[in-house]
Amino acid sequence: MPVLILSILAAVLLGCFCLYRASPNQRWGAAPWPVAPARVSGVALLALGAWGCLAAHTVLAAVFVFCTALMLFFCLVPYLAVLRQLRRGDANEAR
Repeated sequence: MPVLILSILAAVLLGCFCLYRASPNQRWGAAPWPVAPARVSGVALLALGAWGCLAAHTVLAAVFVFCTALMLFFCLVPYLAVLRQLRRGDANEAR
């Protein structure tokens, strides 16, 4: 069961990351990823994570876990990008 939960969280994290990298305002790289493939991949990974949540939990718990993971990762990914830039020394670009 813990392997399934880690797989679910990894799928949700990667789905959020793909959707973030498709944004023109992303800070992980110099240019955003191509929009259509990144969004399709992100939505597919999020669907896989939602399906895994339903397989691992009851419906109510699955919805709660999935929504909580979405909130966490959609908030965490941009901050990690800025932190990564600050550690590399791109402080002027982070502003």
